[in-house]
Amino acid sequence: MPTSQPRIFNVLFLCTGNSARSIMGEAILDRLGQGHFRAYSAGSHPKGAVHPYALDLLRRFNHPVEGLRSKSWDEFAAPGAPALDFVFTVCDSAAAEACPVWPGQPMTAHWGVPDPAAAEGNEALKRAAFADAYGRLHNRISILVSLPLASLDRLALQRRLDAIGHA
Repeated sequence: MPTSQPRIFNVLFLCTGNSARSIMGEAILDRLGQGHFRAYSAGSHPKGAVHPYALDLLRRFNHPVEGLRSKSWDEFAAPGAPALDFVFTVCDSAAAEACPVWPGQPMTAHWGVPDPAAAEGNEALKRAAFADAYGRLHNRISILVSLPLASLDRLALQRRLDAIGHA
């Protein structure tokens, strides 16, 4: 008797610059959601490079960083883009922007996280801001992957996704 393959949900993390928070979200979900989620990240005005502190932190936590890149959200609104199930904005400015129309009519939520790249002070304080952003995202994504997606209707799921953003 053939076994059915589990559904894999496509998730896009958005931030204006796509250099830190959304990149970390992508890496965290790719690990925690293995086999159930496929993560992507993009920005409305991508910086063109991943922040070196974000890469250092991800390497320190043994996340693969090959293939992580700063890219435009236009890639995910173009023909042939993956059909998205979820889109999460992780910065306030991206949440306020008019987003493209996403293939797949995904559910959306705002999971705002302070921008670690804007942290001021010495190197230790700046790196601590990246660690804080990573921790917030890890906590939220841990909740996401533990949701009983198959048993939640769309409205209940939307409420849960919005609540995660306030966690």
